[in-house]
Amino acid sequence: MRARARLVVERDPKGRTVVRELASMAPLRLVPRGGPAAPAVVHLVSAVTAPLGGDDLELRVTVGPGASLELRGVAATLVLPGRHPGGSRAVVDVEVADGGSLVYSPEPTVVTARACHEAVFRARMGDSARLRARDVVVLGRSNERGGSLTTTLDVRRNGPLVKQTSRLGTPEVDTSPAGLAGRRVFGTELLCWGEDLPGAVSEPWWSLVPLARGGSLSTAIADDAVTVERALDEARARHPGTGAF
Repeated sequence: MRARARLVVERDPKGRTVVRELASMAPLRLVPRGGPAAPAVVHLVSAVTAPLGGDDLELRVTVGPGASLELRGVAATLVLPGRHPGGSRAVVDVEVADGGSLVYSPEPTVVTARACHEAVFRARMGDSARLRARDVVVLGRSNERGGSLTTTLDVRRNGPLVKQTSRLGTPEVDTSPAGLAGRRVFGTELLCWGEDLPGAVSEPWWSLVPLARGGSLSTAIADDAVTVERALDEARARHPGTGAF
């Protein structure tokens, strides 16, 4: 299956954020909540079981100058193997203009046994744009060995801000102290919002580090998604200016 979806939000003369363009394609279904608001809230709903092996999905999001958007998931994404050999791919491509802000908070992605998936989050930001993007990955369902996953975070603001690729689902990485250390849940959150972090912060199984060109990245691992989400919340609370979220 090949699917493309698009979402464009802009700020109207009254200072509200309105949806100017919304194009869904199964399994990518975009559902706005209510009318104009600040910020606008749109839910990303999977219309069918996806992604399956062989699927190629892409979501493009544009946030205009001064507009504010929260793009949320409503249920976990379950990555399954297809009937034929080959992996699946999902790309979220974001553009946030000057003065715009985006909070991207999907529900966790569960990579089931024998699945092979590539997930890409790509963002281009204006000088004064703000972005918070969270990603939580679970390797396998309960009592199930997980499949393989390659996840890439690629963000630019006046040049590269962060480009990080993680490959999970191999014993060498999953058991290594430099990888998941035997845990099965991996989470990250990019914070380009408010003041820059003065220095790195770390606790058992999570860390928050400043990026060289501004913003910060938190990382957490655990045996369950709830613990990872709480760790990312705690890391975000340590970031300056979190009251603006």
